[in-house]
Amino acid sequence: MDTTISPMYKISIHEHPLFFSAMFVEKICDGCQVREMMYGSYYCNEAYCDYRFHKDCAESPLEINHHPSHPEHSLLLTMISPQEFGTPCDFCGQEIESICYDCPTCKFKVDLICGTKPSPSVIEHPVCHDHTLVFLKKEMKKDRVPCDVCKESISGPSYSCLECNNVYFHLDCVHLSKEVNHSCHSSHPLKIMLSESLIDDDDDDDDDYYEVVDDDDNDAQKSCHFCLVQPEKVFYHCSICNFTLCLGCTKRPPPLVIDDAKTHTHPLTLFPSNIFFTCKVAGIKINSYKSYICLKCDFVVSGSCVGLPSIININRHDHRISFTHHLGRKGAKCGVCREKVSQYYGAYSCSICPKYVVHSLCAANFTAWNGVELEGIPETSEDIVPFKVMGDNLIRHFSHEKHILLLLKDYDMVGDDYERLRCQACVSPIGFGPVYSCQYCRFFLHEKCAYLPLKKNLVFGSSPYKLEYQGKVVYCKLCGIFSGGFKYISLGPSLVLSTIDVRCSSISEPFVYNGHFHPLYFVKTKKKRQCNACGRYPDGYMLTCGACDFDLCLYCATLPERIWHISDEHPLTLNYGGKKAIGKNWCQVCEMKLDSRKWFFTCSDCGVTLHVGCVLGDFSWLDPNCSVSYRGKEHLAILNRQNSRPFCRHCHDRCKAPVILQVNDEHNGYICSRPCLLNMAGYV
Repeated sequence: MDTTISPMYKISIHEHPLFFSAMFVEKICDGCQVREMMYGSYYCNEAYCDYRFHKDCAESPLEINHHPSHPEHSLLLTMISPQEFGTPCDFCGQEIESICYDCPTCKFKVDLICGTKPSPSVIEHPVCHDHTLVFLKKEMKKDRVPCDVCKESISGPSYSCLECNNVYFHLDCVHLSKEVNHSCHSSHPLKIMLSESLIDDDDDDDDDYYEVVDDDDNDAQKSCHFCLVQPEKVFYHCSICNFTLCLGCTKRPPPLVIDDAKTHTHPLTLFPSNIFFTCKVAGIKINSYKSYICLKCDFVVSGSCVGLPSIININRHDHRISFTHHLGRKGAKCGVCREKVSQYYGAYSCSICPKYVVHSLCAANFTAWNGVELEGIPETSEDIVPFKVMGDNLIRHFSHEKHILLLLKDYDMVGDDYERLRCQACVSPIGFGPVYSCQYCRFFLHEKCAYLPLKKNLVFGSSPYKLEYQGKVVYCKLCGIFSGGFKYISLGPSLVLSTIDVRCSSISEPFVYNGHFHPLYFVKTKKKRQCNACGRYPDGYMLTCGACDFDLCLYCATLPERIWHISDEHPLTLNYGGKKAIGKNWCQVCEMKLDSRKWFFTCSDCGVTLHVGCVLGDFSWLDPNCSVSYRGKEHLAILNRQNSRPFCRHCHDRCKAPVILQVNDEHNGYICSRPCLLNMAGYV
């Protein structure tokens, strides 16, 4: 079977070649700026270039002659410059966001839709109204009025009736017929109706234009059969077959026949009826109205699995994975969702790691995959090593190129070194184990931190992350901690989690540690999940155990197993809780009761116990004397080593953590924790 990447298509408005994909993707078209389900589209296969176009938008003519609003000159297809972004379209008044048709002589501009499909200035016999309608250009300052068809407000150009008072229509609604014969449902006509939330059985005569859904019929299909979106305005419906189409799928329906070699060797035919089947590509049971079948052989596939890429990279694995139509591996578990993968259906697998497999839909999900098809692209080995070897136990690290670093396998701390000397990568005290040291300045790196790769995949974004050393303090949303040192910066566009500290980025799957019997895996928290170590309810990502009910937040997952603390002459060990503490059952620092079911630190020699927060606090991953800028105020991270611990400016309790913030303003004072920083008067 031919699985090579589809032929290139070059357009002048995009710097890279485009490729056609048969995938069903819900995206914003970078041509017309309409967000909807695309049943086949052109996409850019360059990394970090997430452009995608409707087929007809990508194939728009390069030049338009005799445009009705500007017949005297030709209009040329062009990409609007950044300086002109937001320029109103000279035809409809809407802001132009990307592609437009431009007159080089008159500086006349119209957006892509107005250029290729301009709305007529007058509609003498509209299907939605009894009188002639005239086109109205968008007026920026005009109050929004409701559309007479869908009842939603109009914010752009519209059509208006000059005979009726305050009667307006959306450009799309003005062409809506009461009844359509659609190719995807040829047995009966589809009738237009309002969403059930907008009408009831007692509507007045003005709403007789619409078919009414019976409120007592709980089985009435209110979501579109193809894109599964429940329309907020109006939809088309067949009450005989309980078949519903949204306006977008009515105008751009899924193709009746798909001939895609990546999906199947034979052409596939749309089967729009509701059937329950096992998708041959995904290997999962689906109840779907949008399936495709092969009339020649026993093959049925969900529309969501049409056109899946052959070879891709995902953020959960370091190697390429390839699609196979028959996995043939018994007992395999998905590397993303950890559920069983059937050996009899399609899946993705790694040729280097024999046991690594992924469900088709888990792999080709845009939260894990960056959208780049790697079929036909040679694999190159990228140098991600962060240092050059200069001799035995000698390296030149990218973060400290002026001097060579020497590996010290047994570093002896002297005096206050356990607090003041910190790793420049993770900003934690040097502590235990081998470190790289500069012989000319106080620059240290833990050996494991020195080996952090320059580039790596992380589950927090679909694009790779790059290691950087900027010396700036950032707030990591994953663990909720301010930290200095190294960071991983996303190379992809528009990611919420664009900056990750090295502590969270060091967690890899499966995560194994001494505090739990089973390996842990990342999960994105969609509901309140409590961390078993600290009892908090973090947002975002957690680590979870598939074998038992155990969840761990990323802050607790990155806690050091051993640490020095000023309160004890011996190193402290992390206790994973769940049983009675040895010795006293209260914290040595704050002298408050300690819950031994949660994690805490203890000294095996002295038997003392300490809260995790009292040992570390919220600012322990900041270099002493570094500056923290937050909401217009400057703060200085300092060691809390005064004979009498200072009072916090917000909670008025004594600061217990080893590192606190000193406020640099006319009031001075100290801040003991992150909640106090966020809630202090003048900061919110």
